[in-house]
Amino acid sequence: MKSRPPWFYQQSGVIPYRLKRNGTEVLLITSRGRGRWIIPKGVIDPGTAAIDSACKEAYEEAGIRGRASAKALGNYKYDKWGGTCTVTVFALKVSTLLEKWPEDSVRRRRWMSVEEAAQAVEEPALRKLIRGISDL
Repeated sequence: MKSRPPWFYQQSGVIPYRLKRNGTEVLLITSRGRGRWIIPKGVIDPGTAAIDSACKEAYEEAGIRGRASAKALGNYKYDKWGGTCTVTVFALKVSTLLEKWPEDSVRRRRWMSVEEAAQAVEEPALRKLIRGISDL
């Protein structure tokens, strides 16, 4: 497997959410490869702020726009490309849900309750961050 530049392992993402009468809902998307439930995230390009990169990924991968929290919720790690990626995560209150977006042909998206979303992802640290969305 090809090694990547060190900056590839610094990523950012969002936990997209909306407030409904019956509680907070979280939007998850599927990964391209195995179709696992994940959050929109990606590599932070050099010279780009983590929050701006995260919002760009939210648009490209999930077809959403909204207001991101200025402060990160935290981070989690996962293995990829023969190394460990650290993902800085922001909350994104969704205001726009597009019908067409750049990756709509390769990803699915679904609104879930906070607990359903937390159980759907694999990374324990990401589960904890998702559960914290209810406190916003």
